[in-house]
Amino acid sequence: MLRLTTLAAMTTRPGMPTLHSPLFGALLLAALVGACDSHNGKEAATAQAPARPVLVSTVEYQSSTQPRHFAANIRPRIESDLGFRVSGKVAQRLVQNGDLVRKGQPLLVLDPIDLKLQLEAAEAEMRAATTSLAQAEADEGRQVTLQKNGWSTPATLDKAHAAAGDARGRLTRAQRAVELAGNALSYARLEADADGVVTATLGEPGQVVSAGQAVVRLARTGELEVLVALPETFVERARSAQGSMMLWSVPGRSYDVKLRELSAAADSATRTYAARYTIVNPDESVRLGMSATLTLTENTSERVARLPLTALFDHGRGPSVWAVDDAGRLTARNVTIARYEGQSVLVASGVNEGENVVTLGVEKLDDGLLVRPTQSLSF
Repeated sequence: MLRLTTLAAMTTRPGMPTLHSPLFGALLLAALVGACDSHNGKEAATAQAPARPVLVSTVEYQSSTQPRHFAANIRPRIESDLGFRVSGKVAQRLVQNGDLVRKGQPLLVLDPIDLKLQLEAAEAEMRAATTSLAQAEADEGRQVTLQKNGWSTPATLDKAHAAAGDARGRLTRAQRAVELAGNALSYARLEADADGVVTATLGEPGQVVSAGQAVVRLARTGELEVLVALPETFVERARSAQGSMMLWSVPGRSYDVKLRELSAAADSATRTYAARYTIVNPDESVRLGMSATLTLTENTSERVARLPLTALFDHGRGPSVWAVDDAGRLTARNVTIARYEGQSVLVASGVNEGENVVTLGVEKLDDGLLVRPTQSLSF
């Protein structure tokens, strides 16, 4: 059209051929032939455009109850930080980290000098209170006799009764002080409150510790458990899942486990939830601190297709994927999401078994586009 306009403009110039001249007809024919050749060339280029290569994954529906494996370790059910009930200077540490101890076995000892002096002071106060009580009771007896004979007033007798009562109270306080001082002296010897294993020694000889400060950590050997950190996507499902445990040191033996405790808050650093599982029938092979693999299996018959998250897109009609037909054309499919797991998505419906789904670059594709599928690695 541009060429014809140009030719028409040229005929208006002086000396150029007119519309009815033979030369103008030849020029017009050449322009039409050139335009047709250009249009046919564009159509041929479009028809011969190669299909765009895309990565695809084949849809395979399978049970959503695939076992999940977690690294775990064997921990005691009760692990306590033990400390002295009195303040003092550590004189001796009688155990080492990893030692097996029995109930009542001494673990650490404080310097007892100050505690002995406190006990001696309390005993001296008790002796003084005993003497005062004897004097007060003697005075009370004399005043009672004088009152009977009419040689003393009731007020004097009341004072004698009050003095004797005060002396009795003072003696009672002194006796309790002696008992407390004796207990404090006995607390200078820290003993194991149960059979167990020393897992940490936090106090050293020469260290001055306060009352209640942890100086040794004791793990009871009565009952062992499996400690595992669960991701937040598996927390609720772990409550109903069946569990088993296998030790790394004994790979051929499996132990049934039951969930006993699940933390209500996530760890601030790892954002995982601590779970403790009771070992149903442990034997001698299960030892404190061993590494294990915890396997959890859900009880459900739901079937889902596992696809990478990169296969999903949403153009205003909900979650969708690109399905590739036998001719290599793309078709958008709305899908129903069962749940998300890490870098994958579990699709409940929307795609058929055996279909190929584009897994990369989905935002740059259009409906009906011709593609050349390339199978991606299994996901």
